[in-house]
Amino acid sequence: MPTPLPRRLALAVLLAAAGPGRADPPADHWAWKRPARPPVPAGAAHPIDAFVRAKLKDAGLTPAPPASREQLIRRVTFDLHGLPPTPEEVDAFVKDTAADAWEKVVDRLLASPRYGERWARHWLDIARYADTNGYEFDEPRPDAWRFRDYVVRSFNADKPYDRFVTEQLAGDEAFPGDPDAVVATGFNLLGPDMTDSADQAQRRYNTLTDMTDTAGLAFLGLTVTCARCHDHKFEPITQADYFRLQAFFTPAAFRKDVPVATAAEKAKHEAAATEYARLTKDLRDAVAAIEAPVRQRLYEAKLAKLSVDAQAAHRTPPEKRDGGQLELVAETERKVVVTDAEVAKAIPAADQARLAELQKQLKLFDAKKPAPPPVAMGLTDRPGPPAKTHLLGRGDLKSPSDEVRPGFPEVLTGGKAVDAKVEALPASTGRRLALARWVASADNPLTARVVVNRLWQHHFGRGIVATASDFGLRGERPTHPELLDWLAREFADRGWSLKTMHRLMLTSETYRQSTRVSPEAAAKDPDNHLVSRMNRLRLEGEAVRDTLLAVSGRLNPKAGGPGVVLPETARASGGARPVSATADAQEHLRRSVYLFSRRNLRHPFLEAFDLPDSNLSCSRRERSTTAPQALALLNADEAMAAAKATADRVAKEAATEAGRVDRAYRLILGRPPSAKEAERATAFLCLSPLSELCRALFNLNEFVYLD
Repeated sequence: MPTPLPRRLALAVLLAAAGPGRADPPADHWAWKRPARPPVPAGAAHPIDAFVRAKLKDAGLTPAPPASREQLIRRVTFDLHGLPPTPEEVDAFVKDTAADAWEKVVDRLLASPRYGERWARHWLDIARYADTNGYEFDEPRPDAWRFRDYVVRSFNADKPYDRFVTEQLAGDEAFPGDPDAVVATGFNLLGPDMTDSADQAQRRYNTLTDMTDTAGLAFLGLTVTCARCHDHKFEPITQADYFRLQAFFTPAAFRKDVPVATAAEKAKHEAAATEYARLTKDLRDAVAAIEAPVRQRLYEAKLAKLSVDAQAAHRTPPEKRDGGQLELVAETERKVVVTDAEVAKAIPAADQARLAELQKQLKLFDAKKPAPPPVAMGLTDRPGPPAKTHLLGRGDLKSPSDEVRPGFPEVLTGGKAVDAKVEALPASTGRRLALARWVASADNPLTARVVVNRLWQHHFGRGIVATASDFGLRGERPTHPELLDWLAREFADRGWSLKTMHRLMLTSETYRQSTRVSPEAAAKDPDNHLVSRMNRLRLEGEAVRDTLLAVSGRLNPKAGGPGVVLPETARASGGARPVSATADAQEHLRRSVYLFSRRNLRHPFLEAFDLPDSNLSCSRRERSTTAPQALALLNADEAMAAAKATADRVAKEAATEAGRVDRAYRLILGRPPSAKEAERATAFLCLSPLSELCRALFNLNEFVYLD
């Protein structure tokens, strides 16, 4: 019987046999190596153009001619704002003959707060953001919106990406005095959560698994999930690697109530709370004298029903509980909760009248009672020694084996297991900070490559690496590896500035190409991997909805705050927890990024345009072409209301029929009508109202596609 191959050697053989040209040998894969700055090829003034044209020259292809100015400003405005340019902005750019006219447009768009709203949506897709928990009850998350607003602010402020990463992995450890950094750690808790699970230890493990998997996908472009149950079958990532990564998160407490008040908010709240406490002390003491004994008796009765070990865990001070006690408390804490209703029912009859009178008097001071200070979802570390992390047989929590320490995948650390250097902090273990520093390092071979590839994907329609969250052996190879490495080095060397990279990409001639396909390119490069032209891209659902609001003059530009609940989102079926629709109808007209996002009931209009499943990290949205999209643009309430409002706007802004046709085209399509289009539109208006012309224009491909 032949001697079996060692596990890793067997894995290497399997990968080598997976297919010629598909991947490098595991240890020699391009993505595991720190990107070096390659020389820029000769032949173009702009470095991006130089790299792209070198590839085109090798293939015997030439770039497409430039797009028209109307196409360019519409393209870049949607790219950076997710909204159409106004007719006045189009005209200004078309008439601007200055050498830096294009650069001025790019800089103006990057400086606008609309940029953060647009690009936050891309990151929220990756972060699997939603305002509810999912599963059967789909309960609302009252403070999830704070993470969404944090992302918007971060993009608008051009926060360096290395800090952006650090805040989300370990903001509480790296910047403990910064409320924004604490809010950022909510990234780790954005996945679905089965709050009613009968096995709370399993629920916690599921959350640890989700945050480990998502951190790998979002920041490193690694699909580590398969290694939870066994050594990865297709990547050189072992089960030990997986749980060493998870060990960075093991000490974390999953909080829904992390204080995020600013110093000024804290001072104001403390002053108001002190005054309220002074005014109501006697009343509150009297209420407590009646309720406290009853509450304690009910608590003890519930506690007595638990196991001896669980009772001991609850009676142990939180800071002294060991890992097993922490799990027991988490699993049983719901069973010992005493509700106000239970207390009220158990109050002796002799005390009922006195209690009612005291509570009536307390209500007189409600105006003086301060609102609770703001809190957010986020991470802190649990008190006491951190729980141990073990390898789990087949990923089963009930099958622990060897203990592992925090560490990084061996393939990224020279092929040998090395424990991470972790320095304990006053209020935490420092583990997640050690992970964040490694991920956000310029020496990490993946982080900068992954994010510049994401930028490229959104601007050009396809990443240099098409599998944006999979840079491993089974991912697609880069079409322009030298360009990817040059961009990664440039990004880190320029201070991790996202806006700088946007500007670099958008000012290239490669970005400003038309979508025209030459016969040679159609034959040699039908999928446009070499970027010999610009890709024609369909708008996402949010951009379509926001455009309907913008061109009709109804868009409410208000930014931030709790998610807007539309009537169709308030409806729920099955056991899902209901939410109330936002009462102010003007709030319903805000940008789509500010809409309340339910996991189990996606917005029908947005869903028709491939709104992703928020249970999973989404690195690239689908761009389908389906009948429901046409039906939505013809018949959905959003389209019907926009057609009527746009017609009203056009009628006010243009005095003649020819002027109204011209204005409708400029508002909806970003250009004037051709002579033939104007003739047909005028004939159409002889038989149909202006609102129907507007609705017809909404249904042109040109409305939902960018040339």
